[in-house]
Amino acid sequence: MAKPPPESTKTSLRQRLSAHARTRWPALTAVPVRYHGIFAYVDARLADGTTLPLCRLRYGGSASRWGFAIYLASHDGYQDSVLPNGLPAGSPEEALDCACGLYLNDPTAWTQPPTN
Repeated sequence: MAKPPPESTKTSLRQRLSAHARTRWPALTAVPVRYHGIFAYVDARLADGTTLPLCRLRYGGSASRWGFAIYLASHDGYQDSVLPNGLPAGSPEEALDCACGLYLNDPTAWTQPPTN
């Protein structure tokens, strides 16, 4: 049975997502992350105060590689999915780009390499 991420990994994830959002997604004022067991739930906070659920990351023992599930507003839930690289797991930054590309209407997130 998988174990929840340690506090150091939780801290690292928050820092990585926040740093990436500042450079790639300036429309976001914050990237709140909450945890439940092996899952990290990633949201986007916009300037008007709106909070959008983005994705769920699954901890598998590595701080650099997480399983990915996209939030489906149509079902008000999360669906395991693949990242633009074709894999069901990747870096937290890849997951953020994939979800923000969808919810912030910027498909270049799936076609352009990261700028940072």
